[in-house]
Amino acid sequence: MNQHAELLLSGGTLVTPNGSQVADIACRAGRIVAIGELGQWRADQHLNLAGLHVLPGVIDSQVHFRQPGLEHKETIEAGSRGAVLGGVTGFFEMPNTNPLTLSGADLQAKLAIASRSSWCDYAFYIGGSAANCTDMRALEQLPGCAGIKVFMGSSFGDLLTDNDEILRQLVQNGHRRMAVHAEDQARLLQRKQQFVGSHDVQLHPLWRDEQSALLATQKVVRMAEEAGRRLHVLHVSTAAEMELLAQHKRLVSVEVTPHHLTLTAPDCYQQLGTLAQMNPPIREQRHQDALWAAINNGLVDVIGSDHAPHTLREKQQPWPDAPSGMTGVQTLLPIMLDHVHAGRLTLQRLVDLTSAGPARIFGLAGKGRLAVGYDADFSIVDLQARRTISSEWITSLSGWTPYDGRGVTGWPIHTIIRGQAVVLDESLCGQPAGRPIQFLETALQEIPS
Repeated sequence: MNQHAELLLSGGTLVTPNGSQVADIACRAGRIVAIGELGQWRADQHLNLAGLHVLPGVIDSQVHFRQPGLEHKETIEAGSRGAVLGGVTGFFEMPNTNPLTLSGADLQAKLAIASRSSWCDYAFYIGGSAANCTDMRALEQLPGCAGIKVFMGSSFGDLLTDNDEILRQLVQNGHRRMAVHAEDQARLLQRKQQFVGSHDVQLHPLWRDEQSALLATQKVVRMAEEAGRRLHVLHVSTAAEMELLAQHKRLVSVEVTPHHLTLTAPDCYQQLGTLAQMNPPIREQRHQDALWAAINNGLVDVIGSDHAPHTLREKQQPWPDAPSGMTGVQTLLPIMLDHVHAGRLTLQRLVDLTSAGPARIFGLAGKGRLAVGYDADFSIVDLQARRTISSEWITSLSGWTPYDGRGVTGWPIHTIIRGQAVVLDESLCGQPAGRPIQFLETALQEIPS
């Protein structure tokens, strides 16, 4: 056996489905070639990871990097730079850019930008709408496409799918797992009239209430069951939705965000004002308790950041005129590691939610495991490191985080993608060299009825 590695990681604690073990990892040509006691191996580059934990590269399966068209808020370069500094090795980006990502040409434009500017690996959602609903089967199989994303509420123009017949066509015309933002647009419009004239952001979860989320989720899950279509419900925020989704796990996967697991109403609105405004809203403690229960009973499949930056000037508008959304890709791992430190979940469960889970439900090729033959993607963390998150640390062009001033225990130290270090000792190195994430052929095919 050729005992030469381009990169050798020694002495780190590897986090695997079998638990944690101290072992070495040898990497060559971008992949893991050996795991074990590798003291006899020679290497071009050697990193001693004693005292650190090695996680499979974290995949953030929901970000909004705003490019093209909204570069005053964010760019793929700045967003992905924050991602790798936060220990994230790959992302799925959403279609609500300008122009909207609705066609193959739109997808190619984003892939071209990412090929020269992304610090980590990437895939892009194509938006499902009336404008392209008959083309879904072809569009979702394009290289670099993460799948189809449908907005049932909280969007505009061609990207808003509030028509039941169009939604049904989108569900029926495709094979891959379809991601959905589930809020009932008709109820949102109706309820908004109750709050005309008020600028109290604490009303945000009352306007976009639990029923608004539940009605939409019930509808799209029912359609998915009728069509046999795999579904991915994004940023689930309510106890009632979790009860519903537990009955439909054959086809439906579930995402939650660090924000919904960490912040609660009304405190977050009193402390942060419209900086805490997002859709679906941060809700009361009982809903957060239900999310954590779903994390720990296995109902939740992935954690995505829903990184959705707006400038401070935009966010300082009064409610409800301020845009909804907050930064999150750079803080996803630090916040969740702090939850691990507090005993709310195990490190193995975190790996399942941020690495193995995305790889499993989306069918990622070569991602999500520390195993020979897999991509040499590593999020290397110090579980005991204490840091204070600050807006100055955030690389997003928006320049702020809702966690400014928050102390955490657990921090990303090194980020390695396909055997190349992009962050060493918490500092950026090298150049942007991200590549499109590849998907297994089985992920692109129709599941048996």
